Amino acid sequence: MTTGLQLRSLIKKSGDLEISLAKVEVPEPGPDQVVVKVEATPINPSDLGLLVGPADMSAATASGSGESTVVKAKVSQAALPFLAARLDQSMPVGNEGAGTVIKAGSSEAAQALMGKTVSTVGGSMYAQYVVRNARDCQPLPAGTTAAEGASWFVNPLTALGMTETMKLEGHKALVHTAAASNLGQMLNRICLEDGIGLVNIVRNTQQASLLRGIGARHIVDSSAPSFLDDLTQALVDTGATIAFDAIGGGKLASQILTCMEIAINKTSTTYNRYGSSVHKQIYLYGNLDLGPTELARNYGTAWGVGGWLLTPFLQKIGRAGQTPLRQRVVNNLKTTFASHYTKVISLPEVLDVANIAAYTKRATGEKFLINPQKA
Repeated sequence: MTTGLQLRSLIKKSGDLEISLAKVEVPEPGPDQVVVKVEATPINPSDLGLLVGPADMSAATASGSGESTVVKAKVSQAALPFLAARLDQSMPVGNEGAGTVIKAGSSEAAQALMGKTVSTVGGSMYAQYVVRNARDCQPLPAGTTAAEGASWFVNPLTALGMTETMKLEGHKALVHTAAASNLGQMLNRICLEDGIGLVNIVRNTQQASLLRGIGARHIVDSSAPSFLDDLTQALVDTGATIAFDAIGGGKLASQILTCMEIAINKTSTTYNRYGSSVHKQIYLYGNLDLGPTELARNYGTAWGVGGWLLTPFLQKIGRAGQTPLRQRVVNNLKTTFASHYTKVISLPEVLDVANIAAYTKRATGEKFLINPQKA
């Protein structure tokens, strides 16, 4: 029986978070299953929600060493009621990754993957080995490494999901915040390829320069004194009436809605006492700011603010809608959907307090990749 390390996160009813490595047995694959030797798996913001939850990681401590390291931190009592379903359960972590198929079940689909480098998802990718259904594995083109295919799912399909949502809901251009991120750069390349107007909101001049260097056409710096005027003009130029906001808290979502209303009124020929009749939509898909979302409500009545998540979107469009999106990603992993990593770490190094401080910052341009096979 093969055994391997698996990263686990536990939040106790007492409010104690523990992150550790467990040695687990890898079951033999069933007829339609394969065993993947995981060689690359990224740390995404969506992974941090399970890995560290709402714990105060600034005060995290580590004991032990190497594979026996245990990281501990505290979760506030106020947050525990929202975590009731996971308390006292040791949970595997990791949404996506890539590696080599080393065992395959008897079915034709499973056997066809034997020895191939594949990308896959499944919720326990921070491990040396995983068992997956063959249909959940995406074979990578020849010459593609596991590192190049590791981030094939979350960011690429989120970016494509944004443009598809825009089309489905009848908008013609969109706004994206924290736009210099890996995901933001992908979205910019998609919009350039597809001729979609995109307003990129960044937080400093360095991020603006980065996007300018990859061809972004509409870049607005939220730290500039002219931010609201610049945003309004970009909305006039693009006609964007839908936004995807990674920030979540604060006033930014409301500022975008306000500027959308002003931009619409600049080109309107009639006055409406209730504000414009054009629907303006903000989707919050991230929580870089954990504070309350503040809405000024000075943008008429034709507006909406809601949450957006990749999994419900994929369920909505079904397998038929997902297939061309997935194929587009795989065909363009080294170009449109390329991810860049600042550091590659082993599973024990995930538990290093200095590394935790870095990857939980969620800083733009700083993305960690785990290689579970790294010594």
